[in-house]
Amino acid sequence: MHKLIVMLCLMLATNCYAVQTGSDLDARVAHLTEQLRCLVCQNQSIAESQADLAMDLKREVREMLEAGKSDAEVRDFMVERYGDFVLYDPPMKTSTLLLWLGPLVLFLAAIGAFIWRLRQRSREQDAAPPDEAELAKARALLTNKDEQ
Repeated sequence: MHKLIVMLCLMLATNCYAVQTGSDLDARVAHLTEQLRCLVCQNQSIAESQADLAMDLKREVREMLEAGKSDAEVRDFMVERYGDFVLYDPPMKTSTLLLWLGPLVLFLAAIGAFIWRLRQRSREQDAAPPDEAELAKARALLTNKDEQ
């Protein structure tokens, strides 16, 4: 009876201490590598990229997770090593302000340039009416087109 209780306790202890299975580890690696930007490609995650550096980073992420590191520890390590740019969703702080506001500034500048150009074109058309030579040339073109 004593042996049965010891065996039962050992079985419960091994169940409580969950060993990460291969599929769990693969899922964590996949999830984490999708959040990290490839530093070579820059428009792909390291999960998608086939660049040598991305392959090395994937291997390093897997090794760190196998060693028992948490996802946050792996992300922090990558940020410490490569900077906030390695994250697809960088934190909002003064050093990443350009990443967050850059697209908005460019969009507003494009809208402003478009409006300015429309106003300039309108002023040019109002300021310079066509002269008689241009009108005569246009009439001649229209007359020839009608005759054909």
